[in-house]
Amino acid sequence: MKNFYFGVLGLSVLSVLNSCKTSGGDRGEVRGVSGKAFKQEQPYGMVYIPGGSFLMGQTDQDVTFAQTAQNKQVTVSPFFMDETETSNAKYKEFVNQVRDSIAITNYLQDDKYYYKPGGKNAKPDPSGKKYINWNYVAKNPVFSGGRGKGKAGAAASANQAKLQGMYYQGDDRIFDKNEIDVRLLKYNYALMVLREASNNRFDKSKRRSDFILRDTVPVYPDTLCWLNDFSYAANEPMVQGYFSHPAYLNYPVVGVTWRQVRAYTVWRGRYNDAYKDARGIPHRQPYELPTEAEFEYAARGGRIGNDYPWGGPYIKNSKGCLLANFKPGRGDYASDGGYYTVSVHSYFPNDFGLYNMAGNVAEWTASAYDEAASTFVHDMSPTFNYEAKASDPEVLKRKVVRGGSWKDIGYFLQNSTRGYEYQDTAKSYIGFRCVTHFLGRDIKDKRSNY
Repeated sequence: MKNFYFGVLGLSVLSVLNSCKTSGGDRGEVRGVSGKAFKQEQPYGMVYIPGGSFLMGQTDQDVTFAQTAQNKQVTVSPFFMDETETSNAKYKEFVNQVRDSIAITNYLQDDKYYYKPGGKNAKPDPSGKKYINWNYVAKNPVFSGGRGKGKAGAAASANQAKLQGMYYQGDDRIFDKNEIDVRLLKYNYALMVLREASNNRFDKSKRRSDFILRDTVPVYPDTLCWLNDFSYAANEPMVQGYFSHPAYLNYPVVGVTWRQVRAYTVWRGRYNDAYKDARGIPHRQPYELPTEAEFEYAARGGRIGNDYPWGGPYIKNSKGCLLANFKPGRGDYASDGGYYTVSVHSYFPNDFGLYNMAGNVAEWTASAYDEAASTFVHDMSPTFNYEAKASDPEVLKRKVVRGGSWKDIGYFLQNSTRGYEYQDTAKSYIGFRCVTHFLGRDIKDKRSNY
């Protein structure tokens, strides 16, 4: 019996040895898988925020006695952050690509707008999926209005005929103009809810699909928010022009819900991934909203104990000029240079190079709102997240809003002031900016890898 086991063991060892034969280049030593050298890039329009520790919470008197921003020393790892609030121009790029995607897929159904398999013997995707060729779309706009000469003009006119179903119909039309029915513009996306996956990692009954969030979100901003937010205010011109007129392209997008903003971050990541996939370049980390700790840390600009992003404690400079777009005094909106919002590059940036971290528009964060969050979140990269379901009570759908806006008094511009709004509401004074997290060690860390 002993000989039998020895023989089996001997065969097993021999099989293992035979299966592990190498080409000899590594001399039988484990050296790790090979890969291309990776160099961290700085995303366009973003600034690098070095990691660090800071005292998060109230530095000035708690005027409201809310006690929702108690002091806590926390550490934040390095990340990249948009230097400005997301502008109408950038958000409109998202809306336009969703519009064109729906037009090509549901209305045109023209093979010229899709990638063609390469090579003589290439076959279509076995799954039957087709992929839009956005380079072709850029050269041959879907919504060209029938302009052009010769074949190009004829093709554009043919497109227009097929696209009639995307415009308002019947009595919804004004002067018989072709206007896109924005209710059709919806974005479908999916992402992993990693926290829920972690919480249920030992549950054998769970499948991967249980932790995939799938959502369909209307992407067009709620332009009526300019009237909804203010009773008895003549804001019709803002409704009619703020998102659609080119004069406002570099102004911050507003009227977007938290769910719409998250859809934008997913689209932005996929847009960049497509470019990198075509060139064999590794992806960067996903685009996301900043946590409230990241937002406060970035707003402080590396300073300690400052009330406002520019330092403080004053909201005017030595010449008496206001340093942000907000509601000074008892309602003198114009004295800071803007009646409503202003361009995203207005005023001076803080020490990290970030514009309007206070004022102009308040900004959505990734964090769910809880009055006592500072008492139970971790002190390393702290945040409190909750994925609210449609059936949940409204109190669970609150998301943290930071920074204060054009219609707020100075208190709400303080770095530590917390506020919230419900994730499905759109306001004329709330916008957003994105972050993407740093891969590898800190750029400023010059120490050895060992």
